[in-house]
Amino acid sequence: MKHLALLLAALLGLSQCKEREAAPAPESLLPPATQTGANTFGCLLNGQPWTPSGFNGTSNYSVSYDPTYDGGTFDLRTYRYPSGNRNSDKDQQYIIVYARGLTDIGTYNLANANKMNATATLNDRKSGCDYHDRYPQFYRRGTLTITRLDMQAGIVSGTFDFTLYKPGCDTIKITNGRFDRKL
Repeated sequence: MKHLALLLAALLGLSQCKEREAAPAPESLLPPATQTGANTFGCLLNGQPWTPSGFNGTSNYSVSYDPTYDGGTFDLRTYRYPSGNRNSDKDQQYIIVYARGLTDIGTYNLANANKMNATATLNDRKSGCDYHDRYPQFYRRGTLTITRLDMQAGIVSGTFDFTLYKPGCDTIKITNGRFDRKL
């Protein structure tokens, strides 16, 4: 009888357990990597989903491409308010990816040695860390891949990954970056 009571108690306890749903993979929270001019942007910043949000009087996501300036100039700029406080410019994060000499689809190096041709920066006003090549001992490594550059349709799409380091600040790893924009 004692064993039966223990068995029933164990079964009752197990029946109360609910299966915990697995959290979605961070990549699944990003917009898909498309090449249709969907006006999307997303990346993982140190493993966490990052998409543009908020409005400070300018678009929170812009891309420009000028094939006639400096051998082809590409400029992607985006920002967000991580805490959702859109009333404070002190809480903004900016991501900028810039390249010149960009003439066609392909992969472009964002490393320090090539900083005059391509660069990636992150400005984090809340932490006070600006990862930009104007600072001494700034480190940047990564790539920008243009997967579609269609001037007739007015679409530029691509992917990017990069790592940024500045003494006194956390290392930043941007992965699974993707953008698809109408020009």
